[in-house]
Amino acid sequence: MRALIHIDYTNDFIADAGALTCGKPGQDIENEVAVLTEEFIRSGDYVIFAVDLHQEKDEFHPENKLFPPHNIEGTEGHQLFGSIESLYQSHKNKSNVYWMDKTRYSAFAGTDLEMKLRERDITEVHLIGVCTDICVLHTAVDAYNKGFKMVVHEKAVASFNQAGHDWALEHFRNCLGAEVI
Repeated sequence: MRALIHIDYTNDFIADAGALTCGKPGQDIENEVAVLTEEFIRSGDYVIFAVDLHQEKDEFHPENKLFPPHNIEGTEGHQLFGSIESLYQSHKNKSNVYWMDKTRYSAFAGTDLEMKLRERDITEVHLIGVCTDICVLHTAVDAYNKGFKMVVHEKAVASFNQAGHDWALEHFRNCLGAEVI
């Protein structure tokens, strides 16, 4: 069984005015992200929307020393970007679609993701979203350490750092044994 982990494709990470935007690289993958999401939902595979969530003025979160405030609960920045928001809204009540807020880079850190995958006998995870070299990478490392087979969709991941993006793609292949397609 397989699952699609849809990572952080929100307004704050993708929109031109987003608080921590990838900008054009993130916008350029929107169609591929939508096609893959739709494909996985329609095939009955499990689709997880793993979405970064922060609280306003949380002085204890380590990201606050690294990045400007982003994906704040209840803001437009925390909503999915563009066509992905309407795609999610039209399928969110299906049993194979799951929204999961996360507060760390990895979708596995402090969440019930592993339990949700194991109880469905999922052995293969497909990763899409942003940022390739941050949240996608950390999710991939945890998936590797937990023994999941991984597929990273190269045309459905992006970063604001091209060098980091390229490095992460090689790392997925050479160090984590992921299939990069």
